[in-house]
Amino acid sequence: DCQAFHTPELHRRLRVRLWVSTAVLALIPLLLLVPTCARWFPVPWPVVLAFALLALLFFACWFSSYGFTRRWNCVLMRNHEILQQPVRLERLASLMLKEALAFIDRYKRGPFLLFISFLHVHTPLITREKFVGHSKFGLYGDNVEEMDWMVGKVLEALDRERLANHTLVYFTSDNGGRLEAQDGSRQLGGWNGRYKGGRGMGGWEGGIRVPGIFRWPTVLEAGKVIDEPTSLMDIFPTLSYIGGGILPPGRVIDGRNLMPLLEGRASRSEHEFLFHYCGASLHTARWYQKDCATVWKVHFVTPKFSPEGAGACYGSGVCPCSGDVTFHDPPLLFDISRDPSESRPLSPDNEASFDSVVKTVEAAVRRHRGTLTPVPQQLSTFNTLWKPWLQPCCGTFPFCGCDRADDIVSAAW
Repeated sequence: DCQAFHTPELHRRLRVRLWVSTAVLALIPLLLLVPTCARWFPVPWPVVLAFALLALLFFACWFSSYGFTRRWNCVLMRNHEILQQPVRLERLASLMLKEALAFIDRYKRGPFLLFISFLHVHTPLITREKFVGHSKFGLYGDNVEEMDWMVGKVLEALDRERLANHTLVYFTSDNGGRLEAQDGSRQLGGWNGRYKGGRGMGGWEGGIRVPGIFRWPTVLEAGKVIDEPTSLMDIFPTLSYIGGGILPPGRVIDGRNLMPLLEGRASRSEHEFLFHYCGASLHTARWYQKDCATVWKVHFVTPKFSPEGAGACYGSGVCPCSGDVTFHDPPLLFDISRDPSESRPLSPDNEASFDSVVKTVEAAVRRHRGTLTPVPQQLSTFNTLWKPWLQPCCGTFPFCGCDRADDIVSAAW
């Protein structure tokens, strides 16, 4: 939605219906003029004006939410200061890299935590001209190579400042590739290899298996591969341990400290159970059996792929988390340690421990749910309503616009 010359994707089908409805309403006052112009019978002008005003108000109400999407919603800020509105995506990667390198230079003499959330390799795959056509794997490959180059610049800065031996670097992703992201026959959302499903599909492996690469010379062994179930929730207790912090008492901490596993002091992950959600709905649970290396996966809910037989929700563009989903009773069971592609569902007929595994996982789910505390919905109807008084704006509302990013750009590129 922030691209200057592309059709916004936000509620695309709804906006088409709204445009059609507006056109129909706009035709009514014109049609009311026909009897008067043809001298069949006069239609009072107040009636014509009333319908014209109704069409105008209807258009103004919905267009105020969608017509200014890019100008209002695409905002680049540093702290509370607006730098660009609307943001220029083609320059955003350079600004982010510049900020990251400046941050390292600013805090290199003491402990620091630098978190970089790349726009790569998420659609719409904004890639600098320098890298377009650079890869033999199309635009997605170009985007990956640009991200790789940016990561290299950050690591070079750590090496140059002699910080590498004192700095843990963790490179990872928040979800698998989105299979529905396509441009004609081109796949834009990545590829999940042998793993089934993708982003936004509850617990299928293709949506939740992500790369995890650690770098800490003199502390972690180079080239070591650890095939153990871990979670992004492990970042908090791991960094707390490294920084000498104490985890807050009196609450359930879902993450585990990864350092014993990374340093070789432990051979197994501390996660016996992992719970996989789609939105607020628990779809899947994973059990890493303590007395063996078996990893069981239990699916209580799975999305309905469309069209039927496809491997993703191409019909709707995204799989729903509730409503039009498939509930499994008994649940689907897979042995991920032997079947990571989740292609061979187990049953009481071909797995003797089916019932005991399902009962164990269901008991763990009940215990897990007992630790949860209800909280207000962040995406409730009221919270998602547009509030003009909270709208970030530089310039004159509603024509917000400015570009102060040149103040922070240097010759780093």
